[in-house]
Amino acid sequence: MISDTESPDAAPQETPIFQRMDTCARFPYSFSEYARRAMWILVYNFFVRFSPARLSAWRRFWLCLFGARIARTAIIRPKVRVRHPWLLRVGEYSTLGDNTEVYNLGPIEIGSHTVISQNTHLCNGTHDYRDPSLPLIRPTMRIGSGVWVCADAFIGPGVTIGDNALVGARAVVMRDIPPGVIAAGNPARVIRDRPMEAAGGG
Repeated sequence: MISDTESPDAAPQETPIFQRMDTCARFPYSFSEYARRAMWILVYNFFVRFSPARLSAWRRFWLCLFGARIARTAIIRPKVRVRHPWLLRVGEYSTLGDNTEVYNLGPIEIGSHTVISQNTHLCNGTHDYRDPSLPLIRPTMRIGSGVWVCADAFIGPGVTIGDNALVGARAVVMRDIPPGVIAAGNPARVIRDRPMEAAGGG
């Protein structure tokens, strides 16, 4: 029997989006990963965050203790914030500048002789907007060797920056940058080649 207020052709009410989200979408990590993350937050705040500028080896020690692979010659400046140390790789003679945000929900690989300048945001995590439950996507970000990412740049999820490329200050990089070029702007675009002199050249 149909009540006076119902129509026989009425469409069934949809369940609200947030009630349809499954447990996997709401909790994308295992319990052990959450525990590991909590331990890292404590260590970072007590032992790493306010360490003196010259103690790069001290910061490397704690990051590597939590699974990072960082070359001994790499420099980690004060207040570099790393979300998941175990998903970070940094090559020889590379530098992470002051207040760099390494939001590595997915792996981030940085080559050798690369400079990530101060206040850069490496954002390597996003969500599938096509799915109502917005499942987490954790791609791999690759920043090559001989790269200079200038101050305040934003590097988006899954981006690859080729060897010897230069990313201008405050650029927003959402697509791959080929090797040996200069890219700038929002969104970043290639503006010209980057000429490279031999080491020691005048």
